[in-house]
Amino acid sequence: MLKTLSTLIISLFLFTAAKARQQPDSTLKKSPVKTLTDKQYTLLITGEYLFDDINQVALLNHYPMPGDALKFKKELTLIPNQVIKLAAIATELHRKRVEMGNFIVTNETTLDKLLKKGTDNGSIIFYANRSGLYYGELRNAILQACVSTADLLSPGQVTKLETLIIH
Repeated sequence: MLKTLSTLIISLFLFTAAKARQQPDSTLKKSPVKTLTDKQYTLLITGEYLFDDINQVALLNHYPMPGDALKFKKELTLIPNQVIKLAAIATELHRKRVEMGNFIVTNETTLDKLLKKGTDNGSIIFYANRSGLYYGELRNAILQACVSTADLLSPGQVTKLETLIIH
């Protein structure tokens, strides 16, 4: 289980790193962590969307992102109360993304320092497992936001939003 989790986390980082190595962007902050590209680092600390598929299980089961619903509020004819509640969900989700992003950066920095100076298996186990917890908490926050969004929308609004997102 531990080896599987570690392998999954390493694979996720390598895949994301390879995907992010496109062309340099002057708006990116310089990553102080070897394992995070400048783009990954910037997205993590600003709470932007880094993992393209982390919400797929929600979307495939008709649980939309709050930001998508707000983006199409006119087309969905959202009432003011829906807009207020969706904005609150989106704001809390962004706060959680920033919080977890900073925890992920700190944890990666710690792993880098431990491995640079030499470490023991216990420390590696602790910080590798902690990485999984942070990613899990981030995913949980995103999925919870999707469920809350779906609860605020009528089934017709969810269906219409899905067609708007596809186009």
